[in-house]
Amino acid sequence: METALSYESLAAYWSAPEVATNIVVFLNLLGALLLGLVVGYERSYHGRAAGMRTYGLVCMASAALVVIVGYPTHWYGGHFDVMAAADPTRVIQGIVTGVGFLGAGVIMREGFNISGLTTAASIWASSAIGILVGIGFFGAAILLTLLSAGCMMWISRLEGWLPSHQAIAVTMRFQRGYTPREEVLRSAALKRGYEIAGGTLAITFHDGQPEWRFVAVALSKAVAAPLSELADELTLFEGVDNYSLAHARN
Repeated sequence: METALSYESLAAYWSAPEVATNIVVFLNLLGALLLGLVVGYERSYHGRAAGMRTYGLVCMASAALVVIVGYPTHWYGGHFDVMAAADPTRVIQGIVTGVGFLGAGVIMREGFNISGLTTAASIWASSAIGILVGIGFFGAAILLTLLSAGCMMWISRLEGWLPSHQAIAVTMRFQRGYTPREEVLRSAALKRGYEIAGGTLAITFHDGQPEWRFVAVALSKAVAAPLSELADELTLFEGVDNYSLAHARN
């Protein structure tokens, strides 16, 4: 008798109503992922740190955490008593808050570069996967896992294929006594397919040498000079004592 009851309890997780609910949840996840990718592409197009993968993962995980609240009678294989049981949404809220702090710990900023955003988003998405498993939405959890893994593996290739504006962090230290002019730098950048992003120019003066730091954004992939070519030209740029170039995601 106990074996039969255990089998029925396990089979309830894969009953027709449960599978149908998982399919509905999956469609919500897929729709959220696609919409998140659209928003993320706008950021990626302008060279921002949070791109398609980050927006897609966060949007999809958010949808997962919200959509399951609409089907409490299907939680735990349909054995969840809404009236008598404790409120699991409080537990979910605590998990999401705690994992949010964990994800913030992997985000690093160095100069104009920000890294770790996709890792933080994937950590948050994994918490949503765990919650789906915990309440018995096994099918939706598996599908969310596949979508998350696919997003992290292949969306970066899609970002590389789509038109975008790459950004380069530039630091130029000039020789003593040389006075750089902003219009000259902007004109030189335009000739090489870049423009100096507004609000990124920072000027310091140390030991008699002016130092300029800014982000140059490519007008398009087709006209922008590669990083190695820019380095060769900066070596010959008048008044430059030393410089540094690096891809920037700001």
